[in-house]
Amino acid sequence: MTYSLVLYDADDVSDAQRREAEQRFRAALEDTLGDASLVAPVYTAYLRIVASYGETPDLDALTDAERAIFEQWQAAETAAVAAAFGTHRYMGDAMYEIRV
Repeated sequence: MTYSLVLYDADDVSDAQRREAEQRFRAALEDTLGDASLVAPVYTAYLRIVASYGETPDLDALTDAERAIFEQWQAAETAAVAAAFGTHRYMGDAMYEIRV
């Protein structure tokens, strides 16, 4: 299972800068999850959890496996956003799209 990534930034950046930010995002995501092959399945599982429980689920309502996936994805996403957009960027400001 593969994935594609597109970053969007409100600031005026060159194509080269956007590609570099995408590479940083991808590298941080893959490093945090442990391998590139884990991005698509973990993201897909995360989306299922969010669809079932909402964006901010009660962690006690999740199974241990769901909680692990949810927390792994959030950690990877946070690391990727910081790598691509900077550490002082809020998650709501980051604009990206991941397609599986």
